[in-house]
Amino acid sequence: MSWVILVLSGVMEAVWATALGKSENFSRLVPSLVFVVGLVLSMAGLAYAMRELPVGTSYAIWVGIGAVLTVVYAMATGAEDVSAVKVLFLFGIIGCVIGLKAAH
Repeated sequence: MSWVILVLSGVMEAVWATALGKSENFSRLVPSLVFVVGLVLSMAGLAYAMRELPVGTSYAIWVGIGAVLTVVYAMATGAEDVSAVKVLFLFGIIGCVIGLKAAH
């Protein structure tokens, strides 16, 4: 169950990171609220997962999932350019996250 919570927390990291960018320095209400809720859920899930999983592994997986999803969302919405090199490195991060899970 800790792994599922950790993955969902990584997804919520991408949500709050994206909302932070859209909040325009917290001047827009809805993105600011999404940021706060996403941040709380993400941190709470990470804390829960770290009760059973090693801190380093948990944090690396949480950050990896959040980073990849944030960049993929930005690429999908046109906020960031897509390139073969970026996609290759994103797959590298995904491979590392899978490796950390497999090594546990």
